[in-house]
Amino acid sequence: MSSHTNDTTANRTNVARRISTETKSSYKTTELIAYVVAVIGVLIASAMADAESDFGSQEAWFYISLLTIGYMISRGLAKSGSRDYYDDEVGSDRR
Repeated sequence: MSSHTNDTTANRTNVARRISTETKSSYKTTELIAYVVAVIGVLIASAMADAESDFGSQEAWFYISLLTIGYMISRGLAKSGSRDYYDDEVGSDRR
């Protein structure tokens, strides 16, 4: 009986297990790409605006702050309900 238990334990050391993180890394999402494009667009618009226009650097940084808040909220919502699965071997020394 004990040899059966040892055989089962020995077989499980090489079995891959399914592990999940809370969500995908931010650089793998389209949210990051959209955020970066929007920030660059605001900065370009600010640089191209005339001195006589109502859109200057103060407004540009205000809009970038709003974009950043929106991005952080969207990442928080994404993390609250999704999982990113990957395989890991039991007993492996990967870190």
